[in-house]
Amino acid sequence: MNKKVTPIRNPNHPKKGSRTKAEPIRDLKTIKRIKLQLKARPRDLCLFTLGINTGYRANELLSITVGEVDHLVAGDRLDIKQSKNQKYRPTTLNATVIEAIDQWLAAHPNPKPDFPLFCSYFNPDEALTVGYLITLVKLWCNNAGLRGRHSSHTLRKTWGYHQRKTFNKPLSLLTWAFAHASERQTLEYLCVQPNEVEELYAEAL
Repeated sequence: MNKKVTPIRNPNHPKKGSRTKAEPIRDLKTIKRIKLQLKARPRDLCLFTLGINTGYRANELLSITVGEVDHLVAGDRLDIKQSKNQKYRPTTLNATVIEAIDQWLAAHPNPKPDFPLFCSYFNPDEALTVGYLITLVKLWCNNAGLRGRHSSHTLRKTWGYHQRKTFNKPLSLLTWAFAHASERQTLEYLCVQPNEVEELYAEAL
């Protein structure tokens, strides 16, 4: 007679129906550390670099084909259909992104135009899955000494966080880029609202 085994539940696992917020990478030095650890892995370095410089969602990044980027140079635009609203959002690629793409294409196992840019090393005709990307991001952040919640959204949020906090871009532009309903939603998404509210009380009168 088979005895029914009750699965052991992780006490840190979120309750059913609850939502956890992935965090951005707030420190520029940490971004450099992650890039350094990925230096010998051009696919992962390209994926990380493209993710934190464009704000695309995970499934949008993984939908990119070789032929969409193999001819691009710095300053060119990449149009990717957004998975959420099916609208195209143009992104201008900077020199850092182009360099990462070129390095990866030089090592790509089969850089045919219709093949996925971010493919499996063993199956170059198959794109990486979002689940695998989540695993990669968590590994990168953990190896860089980060603590907290990180997922594929971390790449997208890192782009928005530094556009707001490091480069002082208008919040209204980020709300448009993320296709959010309000600026408040953007602040909450980027995990900067509590910090900015706290800063209100730091100035002495």
